[in-house]
Amino acid sequence: MGTTTLIFLSYHFSTLFLCLSYTKSQAYDPEQAILLRIRQYWQSPPPLNQWSPSISSSHCSWPGVNCTNSSITGLHFTNMNIIGTIPPFICDLKNLTVLDFYNNSFVGMFPVALFSCSKLQYLSLSQNYFAGAIPEDIDGFSGLSVLDLSGNNFTGNVPAAIGRLQELKKLGLDQNQFNGTYPPEIGNLSNLEELSMAYNDFLPSSLPFSFTQLKQLRWLWMSASNLIGEIPETVGEMVALEHLDLSRNKLEGNIPSSLFMLKNLSIMYLFRNRLCGEIPHVVEALKLVELDLSDNNLTGKIPDDFGKLQNLSVLNLFYNQFSGEIPESVGRLPALKRFSLFSNNLSGVLPPELGRHSMLETVEASSNKLTGRLPEFICNGGKLLGVAAFDNNLHGELPESLGNCSSLLMVSISHNSFTGNVPVGLWTSSNLIYLMLSDNLFAGELPDEVSGNLKRLEISNNRFSGKIPIGASWRNLTVFNASNNLFSGIVPQELTVPPLLTTLLLDRNQLSGAIPSDIVSWKSLTTLNMSQNQLSGQIPKEIGFLPNLLQLDLSGEIPISLENTAYKSSFLNNPGLCTRSSLLSLNLCHSNTQKSIKSSTQFIALISSILATAFVLVLLLSLFVIRVYQKKLILNSPWKLTSFQKLDFTESDILPGLTETNLIGTGGSGKVYRVSVQRSGLVAVKRIRSDKLDQKLEKQFHAEVQILGRIRHFNIVKLLCYIYNEDSKLLVYEYMERSSLDQWLHVKKRLTNVSGSACLDWPTRFRIAVGAAQGLSYLHHGCSPPIIHRDVKSSNILLDSAFNAKIADFGLAKLLVEKGEASASVMAGSFGYIAPEYVNTVKVNEKIDVYSFGVVLLELTTGKEAPFGDEDTCLAKWAWRHMSEGRPIVNALDKEITESSYLDEMIIVFKLGVKCTSKLPSDRPSMREVLRVLGQYNYPVVNGLKNRGRDSHVTPFILSSKNGRASDSDENV
Repeated sequence: MGTTTLIFLSYHFSTLFLCLSYTKSQAYDPEQAILLRIRQYWQSPPPLNQWSPSISSSHCSWPGVNCTNSSITGLHFTNMNIIGTIPPFICDLKNLTVLDFYNNSFVGMFPVALFSCSKLQYLSLSQNYFAGAIPEDIDGFSGLSVLDLSGNNFTGNVPAAIGRLQELKKLGLDQNQFNGTYPPEIGNLSNLEELSMAYNDFLPSSLPFSFTQLKQLRWLWMSASNLIGEIPETVGEMVALEHLDLSRNKLEGNIPSSLFMLKNLSIMYLFRNRLCGEIPHVVEALKLVELDLSDNNLTGKIPDDFGKLQNLSVLNLFYNQFSGEIPESVGRLPALKRFSLFSNNLSGVLPPELGRHSMLETVEASSNKLTGRLPEFICNGGKLLGVAAFDNNLHGELPESLGNCSSLLMVSISHNSFTGNVPVGLWTSSNLIYLMLSDNLFAGELPDEVSGNLKRLEISNNRFSGKIPIGASWRNLTVFNASNNLFSGIVPQELTVPPLLTTLLLDRNQLSGAIPSDIVSWKSLTTLNMSQNQLSGQIPKEIGFLPNLLQLDLSGEIPISLENTAYKSSFLNNPGLCTRSSLLSLNLCHSNTQKSIKSSTQFIALISSILATAFVLVLLLSLFVIRVYQKKLILNSPWKLTSFQKLDFTESDILPGLTETNLIGTGGSGKVYRVSVQRSGLVAVKRIRSDKLDQKLEKQFHAEVQILGRIRHFNIVKLLCYIYNEDSKLLVYEYMERSSLDQWLHVKKRLTNVSGSACLDWPTRFRIAVGAAQGLSYLHHGCSPPIIHRDVKSSNILLDSAFNAKIADFGLAKLLVEKGEASASVMAGSFGYIAPEYVNTVKVNEKIDVYSFGVVLLELTTGKEAPFGDEDTCLAKWAWRHMSEGRPIVNALDKEITESSYLDEMIIVFKLGVKCTSKLPSDRPSMREVLRVLGQYNYPVVNGLKNRGRDSHVTPFILSSKNGRASDSDENV
């Protein structure tokens, strides 16, 4: 063989070897293999569908993967809805510097396996469900510059070792359940730029002096972290500080003068503390953008130096004891948007140039001692949303600029001495929702048209005259108070149109004619007063059909059936009422003999009419018809938002979505809306009814906020924030795409509420049972003190897009302050789910939830509704009777899903449901035991619940009870 031939063969063999090597390297890459293992470990969640060599051979182009020099250095799993734990082999990727798990559903303890990621610089576990303590050897992450653990369930103490992470620039510990201490060694982190520890239940502690050594710190967030004592004067040594939030604590003493000398400070939140004394008069923090010192005990004058804050957009000083005059220079601030000074002792005038130089949005100066007029240029920027200046000594006419202010949503200037006519443009302002002008000296007539968006119109105790507008658009009106004016003419039929009207006060005017009879739209009306007018005719019988009417004060002729001395005291002090009988001490109605003598037929018809309105008879008997004029309630204050998660929306993104077209549910405490938020997608908003006198609903609201605000568990619906003002309360939750369990289980609801939905198969039902059990087990055994839901039912188990179950609606929940039973003031719950002892003794412990959950298990296995049966029984009693009579359990199961491969699991879950609904609480298992039973079945891991394999020896308590014993036919299934 010649040399040329050898060279030729050598070349081709070399080429072939390279080709084979290249093919092998393409077929197997160790880093790519690890990524595929990670995907498989998480059971291939949809966001990782593109992690496939068939889609892209280069894993460096896969979503969430960052590479440097073809090696993986970063993994970003943000917002991927991944469920489970972090794989321990993830650190086999030896060059990882960034791991971001933000906003998923990871569970378990702190993932100590990540200590093996020796090059890690950035670690975010925030907004997940990690629990337990932070490891004492956390300093194993020696190279970390970012450690974000916020928004989890971490408890205990923050270890001192965290102060040895010398490279750390960001430390996020906020929104957890820490209930111990945090170390002063954090002050040793000389490179730290951001420190977030807010919304934790730390033991009461003063702000550590060591923290003021953090010379690089730009962001300090310790809101609601149980701070006590005084703010140290050395806080002024934190020269890099830009954002300081120490709000919602119990800080006392004076505000350090050094704080207002920080040159870089742009945000200062000290609201809702116990600070006292005066604001330092020398202000050199000229970069301040937002300053909130509200809700303290501060005194003295507002510093003149505030007029130097050219970047200031928010100035909140309300709920203090400030006195003296408002510096005029504040009115010339060019960036000022929100100006809130209400509930102080301020005197003098509002700055005359307020609004002239800036895009002013809100002015709140109510409940002070201010005099003078409203500033002429208050809406000069065209962005003004609201003016609240009630309870002052303001006078003069309203500025014409208010009549040209189309951006206005609210004007509340009651209880002043304003005079003259109201600018026509104010009545008709297209966006105006609330207009409150009561208790002034206004005069003139209302225009033919008013704003079609008006919900609340209060103009009582003025000198308005003329007719109530007939052409006005009243459809959205909820409150109309026009008492004690000079209105004449008839009560317009148009006022009967608003379906949401709750209060109508037209008393003490000069109205005439009859009360409109077409009032069937007043379904929401609770208060009606038309007394002391010149109305004539009979009281409409339709009033008897108004379902929510509580207070009634009218003029007119008393119905015949009430012309009885037994009702004499019910009509006192009503000169507008009249009667045809001399038995009552009222005026006789004007009528001649012929009109007063009715034919027998007419008399019978009248009696029939009166009998049809029996409700109003009881109403008039039980209520005094004269109503003492109530002191004006302070309503419609600006909306405030308290967040429990990191949000990318504000209240202004939520409020426009609360329309009837977005309504998805109505319950005893309010309505639920589906609202689209541009960046976050869909959220669910529960609006609590705005009945301020309803203490029950008030307690429900605070219970739900208190509980959900601090709970983080995958199977508990996530409360994102709550939004409130004096008039309304909104709870904003994550949106559950699949609605509630009852709308998938029960045929009647499925046909009407979940159109076209298929019946849930047994594996899905079982997974829902496990998820709901995990949520309740966490409430009972994972919270301190334990939490009792008190209203567990299938409609309160919500389902996400993957049919994961989440417990919802904590309006009836109760915290157990001490171990053992505690009495509830009011029995709560829903028929068919209420434990028998709860009916008889109103005693509250965890076993009432176990009973209700047992009913849910019976619903899942039988497909029947909780009230199933006759008036003396329900599903739980029916199931118990079915077993006690020895009938085959298989006959009780849902025929839509009865398949032989699932029968054994279905029978066990049915028995478990019967056991949970045992009559004696002591016979019921705990939720921890329930979860143990459900965990023995051979379905995939659900939210961290490990599969223990199928076990024929099911937990003994199920089969040992009389009610739970299976029949022979069952054993042979």
